[in-house]
Amino acid sequence: MPRLGVNVDHVATLRQARGGPVPSPLWAARVAERAGCDGIVCHLREDRRHIQEEDLRFLRRAVRTSLNLEMAADPGIVRIACRVKPDQATLVPERRRELTTEGGLDLRLAGMRVRRAIRRLKEAGVRVSLFIDPNRTQIGLAHRLGVPMVELHTGRYAEARSGPERRRALEDLKAAARQARSLGLAVAAGHGLDTRNVRPVARIPEVEELNIGFSIVARSLEVGLEQAVREMVRLTR
Repeated sequence: MPRLGVNVDHVATLRQARGGPVPSPLWAARVAERAGCDGIVCHLREDRRHIQEEDLRFLRRAVRTSLNLEMAADPGIVRIACRVKPDQATLVPERRRELTTEGGLDLRLAGMRVRRAIRRLKEAGVRVSLFIDPNRTQIGLAHRLGVPMVELHTGRYAEARSGPERRRALEDLKAAARQARSLGLAVAAGHGLDTRNVRPVARIPEVEELNIGFSIVARSLEVGLEQAVREMVRLTR
């Protein structure tokens, strides 16, 4: 039964559209915890398009479950993370023009910046996870980098246009999760998951955490945030 982390970035995106104080990602985090989620996720991007440093500080003080900070291996962001000390930092790729994270880190290209970020976060007592595509090479490299956890990018599964394509993507996720667990890595998964597609991923035995944001926030426009989180909690149990 995987834990559910609720990403509050898109609440901050709506707030930033007007530059005012509402809606607040801190409010969203409190509602999500009240609705039964197991953790709060936010992404402090270099371009600060949604979550701001002040949000991160407020969330660190207020979150009662677990705070997972998604971040690039940028030295400035690493310094902030080491100062704020989230429970977990998930290193993700970040490109200026992307609408959202478009894929996993390519660890074949991971240089000293990624290695240095992992080392500094560990020294600060922050658990490190790497957001990667579900393939054998990336999982093996993650293991060699000495992190305790990986998060498998579920975009290909979520965006599949046909049943056979979706089934192949799901099988790749299952194989990647088995390999990661066999190497001693904890396994999370996320990206593009919603109420229609989450159950098969939640049933992968090795997946112990699911991180979901956009679909919950979108659904909240219809039923309210607390109900949207409760629905996802039920589907992932």
